[in-house]
Amino acid sequence: MKKLLKLNIFLLLAVASFENIAQTLPFNTLGMEEYLRRRQLLGEVDRNSSFTIRPLYPAQAFDTYSGIDIDNTFQDFDNSEFNMKFGDKKQGTFLLMPFTMMNQYNSDLTFGQNDGAMIPNNGLQSMLSLGVFVSYGIFSLQFQPELVIAQNKDFVGFPIEHQSTILYYYEYLNRIDMPERFGTGTYMKLLPGQSSIRINPGNFSIGLSTENLWWGPAKRSSLILSNNAPGFAHFTINTRKPVKTAVGHFEGQIIAGHLNSTNYELPHQDYIFQQNNVFVPKREDGSRYLSGLILTYQPKWVPGLSLGYASTSHMYRADMDELKDYLPVFNGEKSISTVGYPKRDQRQQFSSGFFRWVTPEGHFEFYGEYGTNGNSRRLKDFLVTPERNRGFTFGFSNMFPLKKQEQYIQLSAEMTQTGQTIRESIRDMDTWYIHDHVRHGYTHQGQVLGMGYGPAANVNWLEVSWIKNYNRIGFQFERIVYNNDFYYFRMETSKDWRNKYIDLVPGLIADWRFGNVLLSGSLQYVNTLNYKWYLENDPDFYFVPGDDRKTVMARFGISYILK
Repeated sequence: MKKLLKLNIFLLLAVASFENIAQTLPFNTLGMEEYLRRRQLLGEVDRNSSFTIRPLYPAQAFDTYSGIDIDNTFQDFDNSEFNMKFGDKKQGTFLLMPFTMMNQYNSDLTFGQNDGAMIPNNGLQSMLSLGVFVSYGIFSLQFQPELVIAQNKDFVGFPIEHQSTILYYYEYLNRIDMPERFGTGTYMKLLPGQSSIRINPGNFSIGLSTENLWWGPAKRSSLILSNNAPGFAHFTINTRKPVKTAVGHFEGQIIAGHLNSTNYELPHQDYIFQQNNVFVPKREDGSRYLSGLILTYQPKWVPGLSLGYASTSHMYRADMDELKDYLPVFNGEKSISTVGYPKRDQRQQFSSGFFRWVTPEGHFEFYGEYGTNGNSRRLKDFLVTPERNRGFTFGFSNMFPLKKQEQYIQLSAEMTQTGQTIRESIRDMDTWYIHDHVRHGYTHQGQVLGMGYGPAANVNWLEVSWIKNYNRIGFQFERIVYNNDFYYFRMETSKDWRNKYIDLVPGLIADWRFGNVLLSGSLQYVNTLNYKWYLENDPDFYFVPGDDRKTVMARFGISYILK
């Protein structure tokens, strides 16, 4: 036993003596992750990385100079005034994290997703981020807080003219913590942001983190975890690079986290319809526990193919009293739909299977994800009706080389649907991200953890862009159908398709690099049809416009990476 103990200590010290930059690529560093993904399509980085578990560890997964110098042109420890190696054997690293400022402006209504700590906001909003990274041997500390300041101007929300429709709408609002407006005045919050403290033995990392997480292959809409909400505090065990085995490469992560709620006023929450209060108060203590796991496999016989599975379970902390509540691998409890398990029904559960295939020879990727809202269905029930409670995403990107060297046209598209197609699921309110028992829903600090456009949204997205290295200029178009389950839930009797709440969003985007300065911007025109499903009928005309609105969303950001 003494020899074994001495051997373990020796191995630990030996690992600690090697250079070990356990630095993640922060989500808020402008355009960097998209640039790295393009480089994989061009065959410039390892195809074994699935890009389905993020944040990434570029120094380990792609052998880059540091976690933020993803093409070895941004930093130089030998000549830097700030960044350095230290220690007798240079096993320590000190880095200043990128300074990032993101500004967003909405002219009339709230619009936007996948913006981390930012909130649904009318007016001007800014997010500032700066920090440090320190590692020594297998130990690392990353401190990168985020400051958010938003005008949070008043705007027209769900209209009181809906009358009886408000009663139906609150069937959803009473099952999710998703306020229209975050208070009545200027919003300001300082968050820990993309921070972590870790132990990093070999290809693995163990630690505490508040970083945003993204699970799944999609670029725009992740079903289970995305950077739509602020990062939440969590314990993590994860791989830092694909782990090579005799049958292929594996990546994975297990998390246990804490989710917070909000207490902002909802639209017309004092409204009484037919002597019924539409608003039903939620628990005062909305703190919740989230557990999850994700595993990906890249078979050695099919280069570029990644297959994966992800699962999460979340519930109120006050309800936790069993081992099954803490570990997601033990919480399925399969049964027929007519049999209820009170304990199991206290948990909100999601699971998904996904794939991503990359071929650098063709500069092409194709990916998809299929998820279920609940993990308790039996296999034979799933085989009979796989569309029950489902959500899915499919997408691709293809880069076409131009005659000029290192220039490309990139075509990308993605389709995501979480709206249900089975009437029973809609009537039973088996809608993604809401829940009968966990009535704060699948949210953190008032924003959905998964797909940014909220419950039962269906989205089609297209981008055509010119590419040269980091630089990108392009055109995007997005069609968003909001909460399609609510539409069918409310309009089932009238079957009036004119009431659908839809955004048609053309836009221009640009990313540009000037040395170590990264600029990113977008300008989108949001053409909203039947805002909040509102349509005022005219007895003389059938085809009448609904409450149609126009919004301009402009975004501009700058990141500076210190050499």
